[in-house]
Amino acid sequence: MATAKLMDFDKALELFEPVLGFEVHVELNTRTKMFSDAPNPANDEFHGAEPNTLIAPVDLGLPGSLPVVNEKAVRSSISLGLALGCSIAESSRFARKNYFYPDLGKNYQISQYDEPIAFEGSVEVELEDGTLVTIPVERAHMEEDAGKLTHMGGATGRIQGAEYSLVDYNRAGVPLVEIVTKPIFGAEHRAPEYAKAYIAAIRDIVRGLGISEARLERGNLRCDANVSLRPRGQEKLGTRTETKNVNSMRSVERAVRYEIQRQAAILADGGTIIQETRHWHEDTGTTSPGRPKSDADDYRYFPEPDLLPVQPSRELVEELRAALPEQPVARRRRLKAEWGFTDLEFQDVRNGGLIDEVEATIAAGAAPATARKWWTGEITRIANAQDRDAAGLVAPADVAALQGLVDAGTLTDKLARQVLEGVIAGEGSPQEVVDARGLAVVSDDGALIAAIDDAFAAQPDVLAKIKDGKVQAAGAVIGAVMKAMKGQADAARVRELILERAAQ
Repeated sequence: MATAKLMDFDKALELFEPVLGFEVHVELNTRTKMFSDAPNPANDEFHGAEPNTLIAPVDLGLPGSLPVVNEKAVRSSISLGLALGCSIAESSRFARKNYFYPDLGKNYQISQYDEPIAFEGSVEVELEDGTLVTIPVERAHMEEDAGKLTHMGGATGRIQGAEYSLVDYNRAGVPLVEIVTKPIFGAEHRAPEYAKAYIAAIRDIVRGLGISEARLERGNLRCDANVSLRPRGQEKLGTRTETKNVNSMRSVERAVRYEIQRQAAILADGGTIIQETRHWHEDTGTTSPGRPKSDADDYRYFPEPDLLPVQPSRELVEELRAALPEQPVARRRRLKAEWGFTDLEFQDVRNGGLIDEVEATIAAGAAPATARKWWTGEITRIANAQDRDAAGLVAPADVAALQGLVDAGTLTDKLARQVLEGVIAGEGSPQEVVDARGLAVVSDDGALIAAIDDAFAAQPDVLAKIKDGKVQAAGAVIGAVMKAMKGQADAARVRELILERAAQ
């Protein structure tokens, strides 16, 4: 693949104004699919299922099968629309979006077109420095997901160069809400940051609602990033590209930056931008052409004849509105104040996606500072080493219990880290790991004094130095005692006893 010519980012922003737009697909965590009673693989428990086992006739488009709307998916969609500040339609209609692809068994997708469930909203997004920006939302509509193609025989796993493709319909029919923004102006040099912050805001909203796992790496949350450039002073919008299914917030940020630099170089050389989808390549940090981007007319939308309009009662809408959780920005600012964290401390927690875990650990009895220390420190280190998600590595209640053992003097910080490893390995609760491994701190002063006396006997010159007032020499004795106790002693208590023995 030829390397595209790029313009310096700052130079690109001198010449052109970036205009952004995002289409975010949220997989809903209903028990069954959008229009059938097949299990919904968007739920964690279904991941890893054998291909083509979580299906029903409707998902495959078999003759005579009829769709039935998932009520829970409708309720979740309304809740999401309300959380996005949208109006909820008194009547919305499903439509058939016609296109032909191997993973679309019916040769059309049931979606919503001109009558979405939610419309005209906005999302307040917080940038890294605390700046708040408002992202306008055009609509949020319900639809079903397509299946999945696995391309075989090629070097890259993509369709280019593959010998054949395998189709898995497990994902076909999974309930989706697609959130479409209006064009976003004014981002300028912060356009990549806008992208990252917006996806983070959507993730926080849907997690707060409890309607999706919202894990980008699993495809629960997928972002298509639209970027266009227009010359400074021009009102007409430029031609946009749509970078598809970017699967991390960092990648969304990088993809937007790359497209600005790529498009600017083309336009500055007198070229034209092709309206197309683009594929993001994580390894090279580049995009490549996908297919020409279809307009709405190309999909030949028409109302789905097998489904009635969705007409939620005003009572239902108000019931769901009353149940909305606190908005993410307001919640973060409240928690930061309650916990007494500095901007940097709270940013560490937020960047790690660990706000919920820290909050739950504090609720279980840990102090805010120690909860933050465990989650952003040792737990994150272990998660990175194991290539796992820190948020799912250990229960917050176990972290609070572990800190409780430290506070009680049962464990030192070093021993607590060993206990944490045991808990993560599935050896039981912190107390059970302590008991099984025999990791409790030696609290018997008699045993410590015996070890101190042995150390003094082995290092008589150290005792003389301490008696002469050179208390820093006690470090050598502390080290010897800790070694004798296999690390299971409180160093501060050992130091106290050393000074007491030296004073006798």
